[in-house]
Parts: sequence; structure tokens; C-alpha cells
Amino acid sequence: MDTMTLTLTALYAGLAGLLYLFLSLHVIKQRFNAKQSLGDGGDETLNRRIRAHGNFNEYAPITLILIAALESQGAAALTVHLAGVTLLVSRALHAYGMQGDGKEWGRKYGIISTFVLLLLLSLANIGLALS
Repeated sequence: MDTMTLTLTALYAGLAGLLYLFLSLHVIKQRFNAKQSLGDGGDETLNRRIRAHGNFNEYAPITLILIAALESQGAAALTVHLAGVTLLVSRALHAYGMQGDGKEWGRKYGIISTFVLLLLLSLANIGLALS
């Protein structure tokens, strides 16, 4: 039986998991500081952290699926690495920008790079699947 190994995707999924865990702990820390177990209780810092965490959860899974699909179709290792690094950097930039206090540029560039990555991965996967 021939099994497809997605070792590069596994690497970036693992690193994304660590970033997700960090964002989760960041939310929990602010929940303790704000004494807020559910919702944000009007605490802006907590709201920003919740959204950074949630936004990661909204974009990272589909992006990792697209990276895995690309790798499984035989994409060059460099392409998979570029996609994985872009995912991690764009999501970290977004989370950084969600802190406010003049860091909004990170959110802007994190969103733009995420959208460009999603577009390119989607088109590449469609192209490879149809060829």
C-alpha cells in the first residue's frame, strides 16, 4: 500500500498548533486579569485577544488544508515551505496588530497576506487538480 506522507504540512500544522496554544493562553491570562470567565465583560484587551484567537481559528484550518492538498499533489518543497511560513507570519502579525496601541499595521498586513495566500493556494490547487 502506498501512503502519502505530508511531512511538510505536518511541520506547519504543529507550529500553527503552538501559535494557537499561545493565543489561547493569552486569552486565559487576560480573563484572570479582568476576572471574566465568559464573554469579554466590556474589557477591550480581552475582546481583542478573543478576536485574535478566534480569527486564527477561522483562517488557519482552511489554509492548512490547502497546503496539505498542494503538498499531496506534488508541489515543490520550497512552495510548501513558503506557504507554511506565510501562514505563520501572517497570523502572528494579525494577532500582534490586534493588541492596538499603534500596532494596527500588523493586523492590516496580516489580513492582506492571509488573503493573498488563500487566493494563491486555492488557484494552485485548482490548477493542479485540473491538469
